[in-house]
Amino acid sequence: MKKSSFILAAVLFFSFAAAEANAQGVWKSLAAVTYKISEDKFGELYVPVFSDEIKKLEGKEVEADGYIIPFEGMFKPEHIILSSLPLAECFFCGSGGPETVMEVMMASPIKYTSKRVKVRGKLTLNASDPEKLMYILKDARLIMD
Repeated sequence: MKKSSFILAAVLFFSFAAAEANAQGVWKSLAAVTYKISEDKFGELYVPVFSDEIKKLEGKEVEADGYIIPFEGMFKPEHIILSSLPLAECFFCGSGGPETVMEVMMASPIKYTSKRVKVRGKLTLNASDPEKLMYILKDARLIMD
């Protein structure tokens, strides 16, 4: 009886841990990026070099949770910027790096909220277009907890 209770407890623990790792794990995985210095017609720029772990995620459906970054006059409910960090710490406003944000192309428009949201979509990696973020989630849907 003790053995089966232990096994059940272990299975439940690892199930909850795996679910939490999936939600938090994508940001942890995406943090494993390095940069090389390159140049274009405007000068020097940092180009992302994606780890093998990140490359394995490309084209796969992933979940990411975070905060919608509002840009004055630029918020589009079908194209948002999601930050793993709260606004005061995000890449654009505080201490985070470019690996803490992603563009999210929503399948359906989303309403702005200052609360944490979770989305699911297909991950695209961008190392060539400096006008876009390096992580782009396409055909994303809002996940209700």
